[in-house]
Amino acid sequence: MLNIKATLGTVTAFLVLFAGPAAWLWAQAPEKPVDLNQASVDQLTELPGIGPTTAQRIVEYREKNGPFRKIEDLMNVRGIGEKKFLRLKDRITVGKTAETPTTPEKQAAAPDKG
Repeated sequence: MLNIKATLGTVTAFLVLFAGPAAWLWAQAPEKPVDLNQASVDQLTELPGIGPTTAQRIVEYREKNGPFRKIEDLMNVRGIGEKKFLRLKDRITVGKTAETPTTPEKQAAAPDKG
């Protein structure tokens, strides 16, 4: 006969050991996607797996290379590989910054889409 208490105990132990940390990480994720082109170092560190050093690299990459054009460009930052990117992709965005000119000079030079 199946021992219900033993089975429940095993399932509970599994959830505490394995699902607990994953749920904690998910709960720590920001509610809305973080814009890679606007986020500060502090905002980037709210993303799971992104510490202060990696967040600083993201900001430095953006300052050196201009705005991210697509979220996949994040993998160009040292410390962000495909595995980490796949965990972050639903939590990040590049907003409209990469698509629209940001200065009056760039806006004047941009082709009219209308």
